[in-house]
Amino acid sequence: MRYHTTLGGQGFAFADLKQLMACASPPRSGDALAGLLADSAQQRMAARHVLADLPLKTFLNEALVPYEQDNITRLILDSHDAQAFAPVAHLTVGDFRNWLLSPAASSAVLARLAPGLTPEMVAAVSKLMRQQDLIAVARKCRVVTRFRNTLGLPGTLAVRLQPNHPTDDVRGVAASLLDGLMMGAGDAVLGINPVSDSMATLARLCHLFDELIQRFQIPTQACVLTHVTNTLQLMDSGVPVDLVFQSIGGTEITNRSFGVTPEVLDEACAAARSLGRGPLGDHVMYFETGQGSALSANGHGGVDQQTCEARAYGLARRYQPLLVNTVVGFIGPEYLYDGKQIIRAGLEDHFCGKLLGLPMGCDICYTNHAEADQDDMDSLSVLLATAGLNFMIGVPGADDIMLNYQSTSFHDALFLRETLGLQRAPEFEAWLQAQHITAGDARLLSPGAGHPLLAGLGQFGQADAP
Repeated sequence: MRYHTTLGGQGFAFADLKQLMACASPPRSGDALAGLLADSAQQRMAARHVLADLPLKTFLNEALVPYEQDNITRLILDSHDAQAFAPVAHLTVGDFRNWLLSPAASSAVLARLAPGLTPEMVAAVSKLMRQQDLIAVARKCRVVTRFRNTLGLPGTLAVRLQPNHPTDDVRGVAASLLDGLMMGAGDAVLGINPVSDSMATLARLCHLFDELIQRFQIPTQACVLTHVTNTLQLMDSGVPVDLVFQSIGGTEITNRSFGVTPEVLDEACAAARSLGRGPLGDHVMYFETGQGSALSANGHGGVDQQTCEARAYGLARRYQPLLVNTVVGFIGPEYLYDGKQIIRAGLEDHFCGKLLGLPMGCDICYTNHAEADQDDMDSLSVLLATAGLNFMIGVPGADDIMLNYQSTSFHDALFLRETLGLQRAPEFEAWLQAQHITAGDARLLSPGAGHPLLAGLGQFGQADAP
């Protein structure tokens, strides 16, 4: 279906809904690379005018990626909850924006609405929003998940402790774990990106994390971020696995490039839940996403990168995950050129995921060849924490020495908590206080050299020494 409008005496036409959505998007290098970016600011504004007047229900009748050709489209449309959608079914995209910003859209109302929204709907409304609008609405969306602790409660911000090491050396991993725990990080997950796909290495890391958690009774969860099929093998072999990780995208072609299908994810989710390792809940999946992955896989099909990203959230919510992490600046400047584009994308991703009912975190990051720096990351971290971010990443010194990119540090999380009055997951905070790592007011203490964690993690390193 073609869409038309006149703006400032000039006529504009859009061949279909895909082109309309792409032209309405804020500028970003990935859409320019794909040939989808609006030709001018005037065309972009015209597209937004048309989009604002478009009925929300249009997205139920005009698929951006054909239903017959894409399993993610089928999943999104087949699982749509018409009853949940009914309260906003009469609205246009512009009216929906206004309603979301109104007092009528309370946290409870938005939680009930989430199953009735499609990724394309939330992507569309985000294109009409200023950054403060994205923050205001996302802040009202609260998604609480549980495994060994409770994440996403109002007034909290969790941290994934990311102890990556360029050779998967247990001594180096243990040093980063110690650093993070002593800085009060790790309530979201102890999550490592392994260098090796060796099953022996993956099993060794799983056992390390499990032994640490069990020995010190830490109310958190662990994850070795390897391919889902590797995790299935680990579980089949009796290796202790808390969470199943997988990178996912918003189209069937993109997920095929990751070597994953919904059927494989179904199997892994069922297997992890059957282990019953989470005393507080069965949220066992951890997904990572990022704008640009569909373009990298040549699987965007003419859909703009932000809408493709939102479609990945449509797949993620099928599994009621514990964590969803948009790794916003990781792919590089080919997709998000500079700090301005990274900041906008991070706010969009968080907004879209939260509106769809997902527990959104963000790896607030950039690559060294992007036109961005740590000041940009400081800005985005404050904005996202204000918007109710569920969790962020904690890397020693904010510099991941294995993945070679810049993220956020344990100190950054401390700054956000102190400045914005945010707390850790309550079970984790209670453990920190019992370990004399924090005081009753959550302030960090300075444990002495005889602290049990120092000796315990030192033993892990010695056991792995040659």
